[in-house]
Amino acid sequence: MSDRTTPAITPKPRPIPTPVSQPYWDALSVERIVIPRCDACGESFFYARERCPHCLSDEVSWFEVDGGGTLFTFTVATVPTAPMFADEVPQLIAMIDLDEGVRLTATIVDADPADLRVGARVAPVFDHGDDGRTVLRFRLDD
Repeated sequence: MSDRTTPAITPKPRPIPTPVSQPYWDALSVERIVIPRCDACGESFFYARERCPHCLSDEVSWFEVDGGGTLFTFTVATVPTAPMFADEVPQLIAMIDLDEGVRLTATIVDADPADLRVGARVAPVFDHGDDGRTVLRFRLDD
């Protein structure tokens, strides 16, 4: 008989919306994607912030995008980046260039690592968590 105990499973970290990012998370929960755009200079940006990183205006609004884009770069993590991600190995961590001109970091799901290529088309996947929060992921878009 062993005196070993089963280690406790650490839950995966979940996003914690801030007042500035709340529109993004609200949209994801209904399977829409919104990103901020400066009303003063017209530039889009991501991540959400109070001021435009291009001209520093605080005149920022949100607009909807379809989520299509291309794979800018990626890495295949064959060792979990943290213990709670052991069930996702290999982790396909990517930077995505949305067609609307912003770049964001996400994971690729339902893909064989050998099929990933810089420049490949991707489409959004809405990962609804048990906690009511939705995380944006991507899949290869044939």
